[in-house]
Amino acid sequence: MQIFTGSGKGKTTAALGAVLRAAGQGLRVHIVQFMKGTYPYGEHQALAQLPNVTVARFGHLDFVDPQNIRDEEKEEAERALMAGRKAMLSGKYDLVVLDEVNIAAAWGLVALDEVIRVIREKPGNVELILTGRYADPRLIELADLATEMVEVKHPYQKGVKPRRGFEY
Repeated sequence: MQIFTGSGKGKTTAALGAVLRAAGQGLRVHIVQFMKGTYPYGEHQALAQLPNVTVARFGHLDFVDPQNIRDEEKEEAERALMAGRKAMLSGKYDLVVLDEVNIAAAWGLVALDEVIRVIREKPGNVELILTGRYADPRLIELADLATEMVEVKHPYQKGVKPRRGFEY
């Protein structure tokens, strides 16, 4: 099991690099995206063209406010976790990515104990990747590989708005 976490850019990008590598080797991949809903992220167009790669998106168009979590946001995150668990246990996939699950757990959209349960249920023949800021130390302890992205410099510090194709 792998974790990509930290305040720096590149967590989802690193997971998608693993997806690309797995797809190139003919492996079957399923990606579950937490809190990304219907926002038009650029990777969806490219992923739709890869054989053996499927994506399920959960959440709403607006961003989650961690100080004001709504019931429907929790419901979507719980649905995402159960969809990831089902995919992982289905026997249909070699790699399952739970994109932004770390932050969903940190903000209380899903119970950390439920994420841990999913990890412990992982079959030996399935690789599992968790992404998102604020990975709990208990998740990191369970991981075989944990990478922390550290922000050194980012264009938004100079007021540069997110750019299509680079930040989304």
